[in-house]
Amino acid sequence: MTTPAPAPETLNKVLWSIPNVLCLIGSRSGDEWNGMTQSWVTQVAMEPVLVAVSIDVKAVTNRLIKESGSFSINLWDRADTRPFVKFSKPATKEGMTLNGRPVREGWTGVPIFEEAVVWMECSVWQTIDCGTHDLFIGEIIDAAFRDDVEDPLVARMEDTRMKYGGVKRGGH
Repeated sequence: MTTPAPAPETLNKVLWSIPNVLCLIGSRSGDEWNGMTQSWVTQVAMEPVLVAVSIDVKAVTNRLIKESGSFSINLWDRADTRPFVKFSKPATKEGMTLNGRPVREGWTGVPIFEEAVVWMECSVWQTIDCGTHDLFIGEIIDAAFRDDVEDPLVARMEDTRMKYGGVKRGGH
């Protein structure tokens, strides 16, 4: 006996109800730098301290993480979700900015966004093929809050009209 699969519309509604942080993933390989809007991020272990990000296999960020073995997770203030729209396509680097947002190099060379209220720099610990996406499990090698922020409320997907996840649709 086969179990009936939920309708795609139901799956979308159910999966979109999972609370997701909204952030920018910083990546770099050589002279190629990128920032990408991301919502699939979670802690997966305490010893070592590991976080996971799931990145579309077709994304520039996926390739850069595979080539460099590192990435950054940059959390934004909940009151300012404007940057996320600009980072839905590959970023433009001019000087030490990506899409006009100031960055600096982390220990591994990945971009850390200066305006992020919280950031983490990660070294890839393991990569898992998940079909349309690769799950990059990263060990946090550095992390901090922005100097002028103590207890930030970070942006979440529900703070925008953006939707990502559910079943595969025309755009992804």
